[in-house]
Amino acid sequence: MATKYIKINHEKYGYDVLALFQSFYTDCTWQLVFPGCKDQIIKEAEEIGFFADLTFEEGDNEPVHVLFEDEDGTGRVYPGHIGADLKEGFGNWLYDCLSEKTGKQLPWGTLNGVRPTKIAYKALEEGKSHEEIMEYYLNERRTTPEKAALSIEIAERERRILKDLHLTDGYSLYIGIPFCPTTCLYCSFTSYPIARFRKEVDMYLDALIKELEYTAKLMKDRILDTVYIGGGTPTTLEPEQLERLLGKVEEFFDLSNLREFTVEAGRADSITEDKLEVLKAHNITRISINPQTFNQETLDFIGRKASVQQLLDVWPIARKLGFDNINMDIILGLPGEDVPEVTKTMEMVKELAPDSLTVHSLAIKRASKLSEWIAKNGKETLKSSDETMKIAAAGAAEMGLVPYYLYRQKNMSGNLENVGFSSEGKEGIYNILIMEELQTIVACGAGCVTKRVFFENGKITKLERCENVKEVPMYCEKIDEMIGRKETLFSD
Repeated sequence: MATKYIKINHEKYGYDVLALFQSFYTDCTWQLVFPGCKDQIIKEAEEIGFFADLTFEEGDNEPVHVLFEDEDGTGRVYPGHIGADLKEGFGNWLYDCLSEKTGKQLPWGTLNGVRPTKIAYKALEEGKSHEEIMEYYLNERRTTPEKAALSIEIAERERRILKDLHLTDGYSLYIGIPFCPTTCLYCSFTSYPIARFRKEVDMYLDALIKELEYTAKLMKDRILDTVYIGGGTPTTLEPEQLERLLGKVEEFFDLSNLREFTVEAGRADSITEDKLEVLKAHNITRISINPQTFNQETLDFIGRKASVQQLLDVWPIARKLGFDNINMDIILGLPGEDVPEVTKTMEMVKELAPDSLTVHSLAIKRASKLSEWIAKNGKETLKSSDETMKIAAAGAAEMGLVPYYLYRQKNMSGNLENVGFSSEGKEGIYNILIMEELQTIVACGAGCVTKRVFFENGKITKLERCENVKEVPMYCEKIDEMIGRKETLFSD
């Protein structure tokens, strides 16, 4: 895949510039060239030529305008001041330049690195009308009316779902199990193949349980609203290991106010009836069984060894055991998939009728094997589009599921989004909390990130994080240091 270069004389403005170029031109990779770049990058760029040259001209106190000249020799001067209005004023101006040049409109406009529903949620809390919020999305963020309306609809639903939660005096708990049967092509999460790490699992659980015991004492004066066990794939644990872990959670934590207890069952090749029985015995209220696609050729290609048939076999077992809140994940934009493949997947989803459906637009992570594959085959081979998202949304609507949370990631195929659809009362509360950052979430396990939300007079004032190391052996070895990081974060 070809690389194109942008010359820019102020690195600090580079992210916003780069994000827009990447969104409009998806068939290449982009490289910023600024003063201080490596000589090799500068040399390569000069040999190929610059696609764009942005010169920020500084006044006495702040940059006053930018000259944007593209490869066709078209020069434009931004008339405003660069400063606090960079993301909106200058961003909108550059967006308009690129939109005019390409003839494209981006569904989410200039919303790069911003959670779309967070804007609507905050505005609704401030008492603004739907019309005022819509005007902001359209004029100040350049989104399409459809995406603006979706954001407002979801924000309204989020407020209703969260209204009885203990946002200021409560917390949620995340428990990470970083093992998987195999690593999928698109995955960049902290995960280790269970076949090679099976001997380390009990040692990992020892360390994890120590961290959980400390966390329960640390948070004893707060109310626990939700628990989410994710990964990796938690059901790579054997039944007795799941029993041990869940028993300790019940022993350490006060679960009397718990609104939701989720376990990512995830891949059907890791699920057995014995494991589901353990989950049911410990009152797990929500599980997720994720096909990602119902096209076997795609599953084989991306290295997801869980077959379509395995999922079809395990699904009725979960229902038979009484699980009445089962989520299903699918991914749009997987290699080789377009409208016919997504249509087939949605027909299968409708047949199984999950209680909630999370529709992901493929995010291309640098740490994933997919990134290497794209470098060889080109990003244009991925076909995630607004059309496939509409197919998924229509299928969800046919099942009576409505959108309840939304988020976007960097480098998403088709410049689209991830949307969670749910039937009434079966929403994933933790999913909303982690995206909207409205409540403290304490995370235990390798590669997990704790986020503490600070409040003053009921208003969020700041958010601070602490991270656990990713490598399982190091996490086990340094568990006391991980506990110390939490102690420091919650020291006042």
